[in-house]
Formats: sequence, C-alpha cells, structure tokens
Amino acid sequence: MARIGILPGFGFLSGSANFEIGESAIAFRAGDTYLRAILSGLLNTLKVSLLGCLLATILGVAIGIAGLSRNLLLSGLVRWFIEITRNTPLLLQLFFWMSLAKALPAPRQASALFGTIFLTSRGVYIPSVSLEGGPFGLAAALASTAILAVALLFILRLCRSLTRRTGAVAITLAFAATFAALFLSGARPVAELPALSGFNIRGGLNLSPEFAALLTGLVIKFSALIAEIVRAGIQSVGGGQWEAARALGLHEGQIIRLVVLPQALRVITPLTTSSYLDLTKDSSLAVAIGFPDLVSIINTTANTTGQSMEALIILIGTFLTINLSLSALMNAYNTRVALRGSTR
Repeated sequence: MARIGILPGFGFLSGSANFEIGESAIAFRAGDTYLRAILSGLLNTLKVSLLGCLLATILGVAIGIAGLSRNLLLSGLVRWFIEITRNTPLLLQLFFWMSLAKALPAPRQASALFGTIFLTSRGVYIPSVSLEGGPFGLAAALASTAILAVALLFILRLCRSLTRRTGAVAITLAFAATFAALFLSGARPVAELPALSGFNIRGGLNLSPEFAALLTGLVIKFSALIAEIVRAGIQSVGGGQWEAARALGLHEGQIIRLVVLPQALRVITPLTTSSYLDLTKDSSLAVAIGFPDLVSIINTTANTTGQSMEALIILIGTFLTINLSLSALMNAYNTRVALRGSTR
C-alpha cells in the first residue's frame, strides 16, 4: 500500500478532491479538500432528513386522522393510499418520482401553480424569503433563534420552572429578540417569487429534480407509516374519554386536539422515533437517483483515494452520531409526554 501511495489513516481528508458536486449547501468546487466534500454531503443528508421528518409528520398526522373519518369514501381512499405505499419498495418509489420529475415540461412550457410554484424538468421553483441590508443571512438568523430558544428552555429547566406555558413564552421571546436584533441592524425580509425570464425561471428557491424526487419519496413513504401509528395511537384511547369530552360540549376537532392526542402520544412517540431513524437511514438511497448525499460523496472519496476502510469508518460514525442524537432527543420528549403513575 505504501508503494502505491496509499497509507492508512485520515490524512487524505486534507487532500484535494478532484471532482464536482452537483448540489451543495456550502460552496464547493473541484480542488477543495475531501473534508469539505464530506461536509457538503453531510449537510445534504441532514437537509433532506430534517425536512422529510417534518413534512412526513404533518402529512402522516393528517392522513391518520382522516383514516378514522366516518366518511367511507375518505377512509377508503386513505386505506388504499397506505396499503399501496407501505407495500411497495422505497427504491421503486424513488425511481417513479425521479422519472416523473424528468417528464415535467421545460421552464417555458411550465404553468404556475397558485401563480408562484413552477414544476419543471429543471426542478421545482417555490417562493423564498431572504434578508437584505443586514450583516447576517436568513440561515444565521434562524440558527441564532434556535440557539437562544434552547438556552432559555435549558435555563428554565434548571430553575425547575419549565412548563408548557413557560416553554411557549421562552420560544416567543427568542423569536422576538431575533427580530428586534434584525430590525436594529437594518435587515429587512424580502420575498422572492419565481418568474419566467427568457428560457429559464428566475427568483425564488430552486429544488433540483433529484432533491425533489428524494424528498417526495421519503415523505410519501413515511407519512403512510406515521399515519398507521397515529391511527393506532388514537384508537388506543378508551371510548370513555370521547364520551366524556362530548358530554362537556366539545366538538370532534377539539376532542382530538385537546383530549385524545395528548394521551395517544404515549403510543405514537416511540414508534414515530423509529420511523424518523428509518427515514434518516433510507435517505442513503439518494445515491440511486444521483443526489449527492453523504453516502454518494463517501463512495466517490473511497474510489478516488483508495481509503475504503477509513471512508466506511467515517460513514458509520456519522450515521451513528446522527441517529443516536435524534433518538436521544425523541426519548427526552417521550419522557415528558409519558404518564407517570396515577399522580399525573
């Protein structure tokens, strides 16, 4: 190995990566270090995983509740959607969504949905918001808000005064402080709407066909799984709870939101955690449709450097860190929503 220039260790991370990355959350070009290339792949994986978990949860809860509807047509459609989605391989679904994305019309022939969303063969164009006139960008503002909110919640937890109301107040204060700082710095939010200009669409946020297909496939697949989890959790709540809530004059929406879901979370949260972990791991199938996620970048790094063992160690360690961190956060949340004996 030494004779052909391959030495064990992680020194190759500082070498030049002589390949391009089609889509990156940070600036990258051929000649940058392998470490920066791997960081770019990691950010792509985190981006699609976090968005996938958020959107799959929203869609899954809506579908799960709709599946319990007394409307036979609606509940029947939900059942067919869940059965078809759950019983077909995710890789096959990704191929379907990728072929559909490539079959979309060119930008000049694309029609706008709601006047602001363009579905084209070059990607999906949606409105975006940016900050102008200030020292920081939108990403930095959101990151500072999250850090400030977490810090306030941690301080309240140490003071033994963290409740649902104080937590909401802390998050509101974090948003208010961030917006006040942005206002004083001269930054102003500006909405950017995509519009046809020449042979392409300008403005807004462009989601590449590979990213859009991957995100759609993950959201559709795991929303069906989460819908079944939500349905089982709701049905685990005794019928007496529903009757007592109706006796108090609550309508169906209030019963689900205020009475049933808080109790159903004991069942929903642990199973949803498993779905989040599976979604994060299954994002590695992005390599099959050409999206440059962490697995794709690691494979390219291993092939160009010959450091296969070290690349696999980095890949395994990164996914373990992501999933164990996500599991720890969800377990902490599960501890808060779980009933503790008969005193709660």
